Amino acid sequence: MKSFTLPDLGEGLAESEIIEWHVEIGDTVELDQVVLTVETAKATVEVPAPYSGTIIKRFGNPGDVVSIGSLLLEIEESSTTAPKQKKTNQTETKQKNVSANDAATVVGTVSNHDHDVNVDEFWVGQHQPIKPADSLTAMPSARLLAKKLGVDLNDVTGSGPSGVILDTDVYNACDKLLPGTEVLKGARRTMVRTMAESHHNVASVTITEEAMLENWSPGEDITSRLVLAIIEACHQEPALNAWFDAETMTRCVHSTVNIGIAVDSPHGLYVPVLRNADEYSARGIRQWVDRTVTGIKERKIGREQLQHATITLTNFGAIAGIFATPVVSPPQVAIVGAGRIIEKLILRDNKPVSIKIMPLSMTFDHRACTGGEAARFMKILVNHLQQGSS
Repeated sequence: MKSFTLPDLGEGLAESEIIEWHVEIGDTVELDQVVLTVETAKATVEVPAPYSGTIIKRFGNPGDVVSIGSLLLEIEESSTTAPKQKKTNQTETKQKNVSANDAATVVGTVSNHDHDVNVDEFWVGQHQPIKPADSLTAMPSARLLAKKLGVDLNDVTGSGPSGVILDTDVYNACDKLLPGTEVLKGARRTMVRTMAESHHNVASVTITEEAMLENWSPGEDITSRLVLAIIEACHQEPALNAWFDAETMTRCVHSTVNIGIAVDSPHGLYVPVLRNADEYSARGIRQWVDRTVTGIKERKIGREQLQHATITLTNFGAIAGIFATPVVSPPQVAIVGAGRIIEKLILRDNKPVSIKIMPLSMTFDHRACTGGEAARFMKILVNHLQQGSS
């Protein structure tokens, strides 16, 4: 029987949330058959079986957050696999358990832990001879996690082999500490890191404007118009369509426009990327948005769909809000925000005229962009939005 642990899913992501199991205890699986879906800080990932066999035991439930190396499955290998060598002694057996053949990975390499020996023990009370009833067994990562979350391991029931306490057990115990308390997972955990990084590392400045929509036709697609206006502004003032690296003091101004479009969901904030946006028509943009939003709702969005944005759009006005201070996501240097469309009275020939106005807010990194560049970008954006349908 072999143990399968959560492999390294790439990009330095240390933990994942279990979204769905695709196998049950007793099921027979084939090599590379998808056994579960997890969500990392980047996207959802399907995890394949590292070998063929019968599922003996599963560890973790949907919603649990598991770390790299956490035990996921115990699989009894099928008879088609190569016969095992005879056991010689306990030392050799343990070496086999942590051999490279057992370290199943999806991307990269992860050491496979022997869960019978690689645990951290805790003893209750003062120093005294150790008795089985006086000890707790927990994975080292679970011990550190419990310390951070303020969870008493004495109150935690382990779900691992022989009652070993796993990270998922600590998370579940934390959820029960206080009514309404929850451990942030998936996209919400990503948002914490991204917003903190921006707050500490970006010299944010926000500029606001208003676009008059009197020339718009009835039923205009707001998102498509915003995307097309951003594309035009990026072409004429490319300084805002850039990445900035403060450590090397370098700026990469892009000729390709990849627009990240913020999407709100019950699972948190996602920012899928419309790559080569200038190759899309208004209709094509709408189709891409509809298809992508559906994927997010079903939690079926690939990591590659969330990467390489050169500038971001957030249409917060679709929910509420007139002006805002959107947050730049490094290495990008700008984010455009559209507020709620309102009606406003203006004077024309000394007569009041009611027109619809779209409030616009753009935050930019003043380390990489000048105020003049930002103002010119905003002017182009407004002028494009104020045009009639093409």
